[in-house]
Amino acid sequence: MYRHARTNRLLSRATGSFALLGSLAFLLPSTGSGQTGALRLVAEPTAVEVVVGRSTPLTVDVFDASGQAVDVAVRFAAPRGALRVRDGRVQGLEAGTYEIVATVALEPDATATAEALTIPVTVTWPPIVRLDVHASSDRIFVGTTVTHGADAYHADDSRRPGAVVSWSSSAPDVASVDRWGTLTAHKEGSVTLTSTFEAGSATRSYAVEAFPADALAIEGGAETARTGDVLHFRATGTTAGRSVDNLPITWAYTFVPDDSIRAPGASAIVEGGAFVAEVPGRYTLLAMSGPLTARTTVLVHGREAVQEIELQGRGPVTNSHTSDLWVFEGVDGRDYAVTGTWAANGWAFFWDVTDPATITKVDSIQVDARTVNDVKVSPDGRYAALSREGASNRRNGVVILDMADPANPVIASTFDSNGVTGGVHNMFATDDYLFALAAGDKYVIIDVRDPYEPKFVSEYNHPDSRIHDIWVHDGIAYSSEWQTGVVVVDVGNGRWGGSIENPVFVTAVPYPVGATHAAFPYAQASTGKFYLFLGDEIGGGRGAAWAGEGADNQPYDPVTGQGGVQGRMSGYLHIIDFTDPENPRDVARYEVPEAGAHNLWVEEDILYQAYYKGGLRVVDVSGELMGDLMAQGREIAIYKPQDPGGYLPNQVSVWGGQPYKGHVFFSDMNSGLWAAKVLPKGRPIS
Repeated sequence: MYRHARTNRLLSRATGSFALLGSLAFLLPSTGSGQTGALRLVAEPTAVEVVVGRSTPLTVDVFDASGQAVDVAVRFAAPRGALRVRDGRVQGLEAGTYEIVATVALEPDATATAEALTIPVTVTWPPIVRLDVHASSDRIFVGTTVTHGADAYHADDSRRPGAVVSWSSSAPDVASVDRWGTLTAHKEGSVTLTSTFEAGSATRSYAVEAFPADALAIEGGAETARTGDVLHFRATGTTAGRSVDNLPITWAYTFVPDDSIRAPGASAIVEGGAFVAEVPGRYTLLAMSGPLTARTTVLVHGREAVQEIELQGRGPVTNSHTSDLWVFEGVDGRDYAVTGTWAANGWAFFWDVTDPATITKVDSIQVDARTVNDVKVSPDGRYAALSREGASNRRNGVVILDMADPANPVIASTFDSNGVTGGVHNMFATDDYLFALAAGDKYVIIDVRDPYEPKFVSEYNHPDSRIHDIWVHDGIAYSSEWQTGVVVVDVGNGRWGGSIENPVFVTAVPYPVGATHAAFPYAQASTGKFYLFLGDEIGGGRGAAWAGEGADNQPYDPVTGQGGVQGRMSGYLHIIDFTDPENPRDVARYEVPEAGAHNLWVEEDILYQAYYKGGLRVVDVSGELMGDLMAQGREIAIYKPQDPGGYLPNQVSVWGGQPYKGHVFFSDMNSGLWAAKVLPKGRPIS
């Protein structure tokens, strides 16, 4: 995460203005050349063409004035959201025209010079092979409207984002269609609706019938609700007292706010009879079909979700950045936590948190790593794992600990084969297996039933995709894979034929932002729904009115006057209704302005979201979820840990939170481990 931004700044200082804000830099290993004079860079090919989601080779060679090849490192800079340059290949992420800038990485005392080489890149979409049309109703009657949408698909079954489809009617006098696919019937007859996009097309035919109803009524829902409550209404048409099936309904609402100054004008969502209000007020729902209109009114009150949160205790770490945490019950029956460190020479700390008010450090372990980004403990407390990045011998992998004595963990083994040598950013632990990311490319499944003899079991590598995180629930792995979205794989559930030895791909759920960083699967008992909470992670605040201070997350240097301010992060939480894995729906969001989402946890209908500068956010996610959770007043509590003696004094940067036995524990990059408690609602003060 922050590593990318820091690399960009170093690249910019070394080679001048070619490094663009928000680009990624990649360095090939150098053996040193000792060359003098002018060096020349030559690219093969000289211009790159690549299709979105695919990759193509790119080689840049360096020659001296005599035309001899020179063995020297080459750096590449490319727009972050559009291209990825790695291992001699360019991957296209977003259609458009771009540039890759290649430069020679010379030693500080080198006398050689080399001009930067600009390589033009064109990224194209693959051709469209089909359109899938969906309609709000199967039947249409004179005077009614039916809305349509269409999804465009490539040959690999991936969907083209943002496809703007053209619509036409074969008989506009019978039924006309607007540019958005809304078909309005004028008289009885037959009509065919055609949708086109690039080379793809699809048709849908209707027989327009006479309008059959003489009355319309709204049923269901409720007369009162809170903001954020989803109400389901249905409109029923009748003729001579008999119901009419499949009557197309257009829904709308009018709104009288309880505070006309504070409340916005558009403050609710109504889709197919599902209604949710985001501010208090009086809402009148309208159901319209042909000449008929029905209405009903709902009085919406504020959610009043706020509760007090109280600090219980903390385990300070102020000489380095803290990374992730894991809280668990040890085999001795006491409660413990383990925390990692970021860019801090491979330290991990172990804490007794049995009494959250008196957190005590009981041990520490240093491993060969620059960063221990992730820490995990098995549900049975039998073993723990520390991830490694930046090992001195470049053999990273995971360090597995024997937790027979939780206050004195013992290194049992190191697993550094099957690709994990390139760095392990995140992991997930079950009692018998450890899922470990391998160099951001795939995940490896390790048998840790004997922590002293870990064994490779299997792996899953999604094609043309980079991975950041993984969570396993009910035998299904949910891996967060940036532009690909969340990748769902059967690793033992069996519904799709997968097992721990033979992972089977189920589906991928992309979403428009394309920065999927963390996923948390959650089965909601009260509604029977299954939600995926998917968090973005986006460095900086490009395009925002406040893009951040440009800090590099380093302590303040009184000589240079730089550092001491946490860098700006962006991104928010997407909530996907995954109850039907064949039809996932993006239904809600939770966003904190001027902050960025990081790790998260959901338990008993409460979301514990680490939001970097935004602190720890505790959010009510009870009931069906729909719309903007922030606007609905679902925030229960916020805690911003500020420590004047922190690694960056008084700077908030919450990394992750975990509810545990009535408390919430969370780690802050600048100040270590914290414990807080959300207090029950007290008696209202009169």
